Amino acid sequence: MMRKTRQPRAGGVPGKRGAEAAARSAGGGAAEEKLTKIAGLSAVTAVFRREPDRVVRLYYDDSMKTAAGPFCTELARLRRPYRLLPPDEMVRIAGTVLHGGIVAAVRPREVPEITLETAKHWAKSGAATVLLDGVGNPHNLGAIARTLAFFGLGHLLLSDHPAQAGLSDAAYRVAEGGLEFLDVRRLAGAAQALKGLRSHFHVVGTALHARGVPPEAVPQDRRPILLALGNEEKGLPPPTLAACETVVTLPGSGRIQSLNVSATAAILAYSLLLRKPEARGRR
Repeated sequence: MMRKTRQPRAGGVPGKRGAEAAARSAGGGAAEEKLTKIAGLSAVTAVFRREPDRVVRLYYDDSMKTAAGPFCTELARLRRPYRLLPPDEMVRIAGTVLHGGIVAAVRPREVPEITLETAKHWAKSGAATVLLDGVGNPHNLGAIARTLAFFGLGHLLLSDHPAQAGLSDAAYRVAEGGLEFLDVRRLAGAAQALKGLRSHFHVVGTALHARGVPPEAVPQDRRPILLALGNEEKGLPPPTLAACETVVTLPGSGRIQSLNVSATAAILAYSLLLRKPEARGRR
């Protein structure tokens, strides 16, 4: 239930002093385990651009020395460590071989519960919103976040469904920096909350359902769309689906039953959520 209520300058490869400082501070331990690991140049660039103060440590390999220069300059200003590591150490730090040669250890991002006032503000601005209710694979969450950021959509809700994935290292890696451009909030009690939001949003669910219509048949509306996407195997929980005013189904050939949820999100973001305000009408 909802309750009411300085840019890094260009620089070269960091010198010995920074690496030595990192060597003294980057030994792992309990504090390190509490940090989120953001891997890959695009994702690391995004967090330095948006919230550099969240970065606690930076690790990179030989292939990223030049690219890491401005980040190390910023961390030196903040008196935080950075370190050039060999390949095996990069894998250990990142927890995956898919680290792209650079990893930022950052303070975890808070995901506050959305308030009715915030939801009203989003709706008044005409901003389309996506709700994930039981999307359990962090790679799917990351891919959806990347899609939303690519199209300039800025609002993402995560339900309190027990299967719902959160902002994990894997989600950040797959999002390629997209999560840094989204306002991410929690929505508790999705089914009941959606009923209360229908006066502000046109709530649209996705499902293989008898009352499902293709995207082009979704009724035009003055309200912005709140699109609900469900679990990869089970879809939206029945109470959540029942709270949706419109159900959209992507027509296929019938050879495959359904699309991956991240593919569905991409198609609907382009075909449905990017509708011009004139097409939905204005308040």
